[in-house]
Amino acid sequence: MDPITVKEVQSRKEFNQFISLPHEIHKSDANWLPTLFYDDRKLFNRKRNIFFRNFDSIFLLAYRDLRPAGRIIALVRKNDLEGNDRACRFCYMDAYDDPLVVHSLLEKVERWAMDKGAKRIIGPLGFSIKDPQGFQVEGFGHPPLFATSNNSAYLPLLIENEGFEKDIDLVNYVIDIPTDYPPFYRKAYERAMGNSRIRLIEFKTRKEIKPYIIPGLELMNETYAEQYGYVSMTEEEKRDLSREFFPVLDPGFVKAVEFEGELVGFIIGISDFSRGIIASKGRLFPFGFIRILRSIKKSKKLIFVLGGIKKSFRGHGIDILMAVRMFEAGLKHGMKVIDSHLIVESNRRMRAEYEIFSGRQIKRFRIYRKIIRT
Repeated sequence: MDPITVKEVQSRKEFNQFISLPHEIHKSDANWLPTLFYDDRKLFNRKRNIFFRNFDSIFLLAYRDLRPAGRIIALVRKNDLEGNDRACRFCYMDAYDDPLVVHSLLEKVERWAMDKGAKRIIGPLGFSIKDPQGFQVEGFGHPPLFATSNNSAYLPLLIENEGFEKDIDLVNYVIDIPTDYPPFYRKAYERAMGNSRIRLIEFKTRKEIKPYIIPGLELMNETYAEQYGYVSMTEEEKRDLSREFFPVLDPGFVKAVEFEGELVGFIIGISDFSRGIIASKGRLFPFGFIRILRSIKKSKKLIFVLGGIKKSFRGHGIDILMAVRMFEAGLKHGMKVIDSHLIVESNRRMRAEYEIFSGRQIKRFRIYRKIIRT
């Protein structure tokens, strides 16, 4: 009997094994950042996660000697406009340090992708911008980063052994929150603040944020359209995303800018609560949510998770205006460090924003590609 078998996830037992497998793989790693079981049961549920409606998908589990040893999801967008360059995405992959397991999973994905008419495979890349992108390839000595892949160092090497090559890298910076600014930075801030057509919007309650959620997502569709791998959200997806993330927004860490009444920029930060998630071991109950809340209150790191500026308004100081007010909000809440989250390596403008303040690049993530040979 072949020691490795790969099965499509269909039964409830297999679904539970799929969700639980990363927790088993990393159970001896005290710094591994788990996902929350509660979130995963919605994320991987085709009926509850509306993003599945726009993708053909397959969930695969690899077994070694009848024990779960690896997992992967493959996606091909329905009604894809890529034509002869149609891509299959893979995501949420994890496995033990076992080359045969990884080979068997990717071989199955490649056959499935061919049947769907795909010409290439790219990943890790999920449904939308909220899904982890890329495998971490550098910076394993630093604390884990929320909402990114938390893979072991061996996994990218096993991927590369299967003929996958770098498609694009994403980088992660940290800076100490500045209390003083270069003269040009302060001048740009004062100029933007003095422009009567520009209105900086700050919030005290979530209720005040609510009218800006959908316009913000519409602006995100516009500003992220040129970003690698971004898939524009439908109206239904915008509403679903707003319902999901609205409760976790901290009004103090949300800034927006209007120009003559039109929303032209926004930025959202969240307190890093990774230590609370690690302490909860992926479970909200009975005490996990308390540990997460405590870690939010004790956090000294502010993560910039989302932001965008309308293209025609870039270079006019709006980014500096929002950044200064976010720095001030961070200091007010006792934060010490800003984390950039992920920036596409070719985005020199965004990287320069952090390098101005002696930003340290601490992590690198890689999205891979492989041409399907017929």
